[in-house]
Amino acid sequence: MKFSDKILFSTIIIMAIALGASGYFFVNYVFDASLEREVGQALDESSILQFAFETAALNVPSKYDVLQDAVVEEIGAKLEAGGQGGRLLRISGEDMETLYISDGFAEATDFLSQIDRQTRIYQIIRENDRYYVQTGSMIDALDRVLYLETLSDVTGVFEERTQGFHIYRRMTVLVLLCGSVLMWGIAVWLTKPVRLLKKATQKMAEGDYGYRAECISHDEMGQLTEDFNRMAGALEENVAQLEDAVRAREDFIGAFSHELKTPLTSIIGYADLLRSRKLDDETHFLSANYIYTEGKRLEAMSFRLLDIVVMKRSSLERTWTKAGEFFDYLRQMYGTAEEYRLDIQYEPGQVYGEANLLKSVLLNLVDNACKASEPGSLIEIRGKKKTGGYWFAVKDYGVGICEEECKRITEAFYMVDKSRSRSRNGAGLGLALCAQVLSLHHSGLEIESVPGEGSCFSFLIPDGEEEEDA
Repeated sequence: MKFSDKILFSTIIIMAIALGASGYFFVNYVFDASLEREVGQALDESSILQFAFETAALNVPSKYDVLQDAVVEEIGAKLEAGGQGGRLLRISGEDMETLYISDGFAEATDFLSQIDRQTRIYQIIRENDRYYVQTGSMIDALDRVLYLETLSDVTGVFEERTQGFHIYRRMTVLVLLCGSVLMWGIAVWLTKPVRLLKKATQKMAEGDYGYRAECISHDEMGQLTEDFNRMAGALEENVAQLEDAVRAREDFIGAFSHELKTPLTSIIGYADLLRSRKLDDETHFLSANYIYTEGKRLEAMSFRLLDIVVMKRSSLERTWTKAGEFFDYLRQMYGTAEEYRLDIQYEPGQVYGEANLLKSVLLNLVDNACKASEPGSLIEIRGKKKTGGYWFAVKDYGVGICEEECKRITEAFYMVDKSRSRSRNGAGLGLALCAQVLSLHHSGLEIESVPGEGSCFSFLIPDGEEEEDA
């Protein structure tokens, strides 16, 4: 059953119970009030008749010492004739034998035995599908004790109750029908966000992670929709990251296989040449040199891969190091190189990190800048103290990198210019190692590059105090 149908049926059931209970109590309340009013009137008429009978008895000639039965009957007839239509009387003597009775009065019951001098009694009786209020009282007249009973027709009160229930049932049905139509519209409106969320979940189950549910309200359902959309965004991002990770792994395996194939082909070829033919000294030396060079290349690549794996599983022991040590190290490594012009400028400061690893990062960045530049080009190395840490930058004026390749340049084995990198014994692992080292330092590479104009690689090593606060 749909949620909107549950709301509709639940509301109809509650409305039916509420209307039925309220109608029952309301109609019965009106009935009880009307019946109480009729009973009061009947008792009042009984008192009036009692007084009228006693007054009439006082007017009996004094020659009668005792009220005769004939006189009682005569007074009863006058009282009945002088009353309103529909009122019936019965007068009984001391022995409860009937002395006067109106036509249609009910048969005698034990009702008289309950009458005493101090109280007036009544009861509701049903006779031939008619309802009556029967009252009883005691009369003292000329040394006689008589019993006066009256019957007042209250059938109209009961008919009004029956009619009230009938009308209320019809009104209840009408209200339920109109309320059902109204509640159906309200239920559909209230559950629209649920249907939109259901559609969104179906889309996501089909693989459309970019679909978002429409937010049409600002209540709890609207908040739920916003939370769902945020969750969908996080899921889409995670799925994209997983897809990128799978693609990167596939690219890594393909690139690694390719990088192994090239030097191994050379090694196997020249080794086969050495064992299958007798070569002159020069050819023999060149062949052995090719084998040695490619072997060293494989060794360097394996060491780089090992470094990357170790970096992912290790923790750092960071200390404070003067910034000048890093730039002095670069001067020692590249100060005597005549192919490139290094411009090193820095501000004094303290760097919180693993000094040897950060030197390796700077060395890789400068080495890449040299490989991307023509001989004699200028390479700028900068250091500056900034809020929250120390900033390093290496800038070249070489070939540059396009925006799409900047996003993948830190992947293992990825090389922008493969022929140029291999010609200089590159394997595309340097920047991957740099990215891993900087990640351990809670930092990352910032790359700014314009094809044909050069590139700038920079990173900020945060201070120890800020990391502790984080």
